[in-house]
Amino acid sequence: MTKKRTNRYSAIIERVFFDKYREGIEEFEFLRQDLVQAAKDVDVQLPKNLGDVIYSIRYRTDLPQSIMNTQPLGKEWIIEGRGRASYCFRLVTENRIVPNCQLLEIKIPDATPEIVSCYSLSDEQALLAKVRYNRLLDVFLGLATYSLQNHLRTTVREVGQVEIDEVYVGIDKGGAQYVLPVQAKGGGDQLSVVQVKQDIACCQEKFPNLICRAIAVQFVSDYLVALFELALVDGLVKILEERHYKLVPSEQITAKDLRAYQRQRALDQ
Repeated sequence: MTKKRTNRYSAIIERVFFDKYREGIEEFEFLRQDLVQAAKDVDVQLPKNLGDVIYSIRYRTDLPQSIMNTQPLGKEWIIEGRGRASYCFRLVTENRIVPNCQLLEIKIPDATPEIVSCYSLSDEQALLAKVRYNRLLDVFLGLATYSLQNHLRTTVREVGQVEIDEVYVGIDKGGAQYVLPVQAKGGGDQLSVVQVKQDIACCQEKFPNLICRAIAVQFVSDYLVALFELALVDGLVKILEERHYKLVPSEQITAKDLRAYQRQRALDQ
């Protein structure tokens, strides 16, 4: 997103926030229509897609510093959907999903077609392609998984519009079936706990007969991918499991590496 657009969106959301914020409150609602009035008040051009203002602030950029200055220590403001065209600023405990740099790097033979790597247009596209072609979800979860749809955009009751980077379905050896919402971020972007919550809510509503297991993937480097399985516990997103997979040519996986993985497997069992 251009800096000009970022500044315009920040000015609008800042106006909406301080029109309704009062010291000491931890939650307040606003409507999409409030963005229209805010744009007039701060004399900036109204975006054609009003929803993009909210989407950008939630997933692409930080909140304006003036809003973050109102956050008590250890808490942060998030924007939640509250139904169609309705949103809520809510103060929550800080909740971060960050790769653990101390984890073992597990080498995987890189099966990504070179032509796909060559023409990927973004970090997110490249990451989703590497996950798909290397069957990293199968390896990570021990399931047979299949990509159902990428960039699923839909609406969810009491949440509003959501977009999931990619949705997989899967099956285990006992026949149980799963739905796997996947959130993908490049190395410079931060995984969004708000998006994880919405991914889970969406899959529970759209696929009520499937077991939902939320997944986040992030580039640590060009060939090192962090995978997380996440769950909601008391309103907070918790990491159930995290693994790091390094995609390498097969000849770089040595006998020493394989013995190390065998020892680790014995310990895990």
